Amino acid sequence: MVKETIRIGAVVAEFNYDINMMMLERAKEHAQFLGAEITQTIKVPGVFDMPLPIKKLLERKDIDGVVALGAVIEGETKHDELVIQHTARKITDLSVDYNKPVGLGITGPGMTRLQAQDRIENAKSAVEAVVKLHRRLKL
Repeated sequence: MVKETIRIGAVVAEFNYDINMMMLERAKEHAQFLGAEITQTIKVPGVFDMPLPIKKLLERKDIDGVVALGAVIEGETKHDELVIQHTARKITDLSVDYNKPVGLGITGPGMTRLQAQDRIENAKSAVEAVVKLHRRLKL
């Protein structure tokens, strides 16, 4: 019996482009390692802009789950905390509403650019969460 490939959509922030594109590459490599594939990628201006494209991907029958990838780096205000809190809450709601896993591969808040670079590998965890949930829930 051949296992069906899990088809994952990725939503990636363009803000902090160099870091986030490396996260996307790690996610693609890890998906392949796990027997899954990132079949659709949508780039958005920033992390706060992710919920609508995530919703659009979750509506598709050819997408089994989504990963959200981005780095929210600390600024001079608490803006980073607001962005990640509201985005994470909405992403969670979308996952439950559409009965499909959404992996939170967003790092931050409260981190420096150097810390964000050190956390690029965290993208793998988001992919792994989607794959494990999809298989365990037999979606």
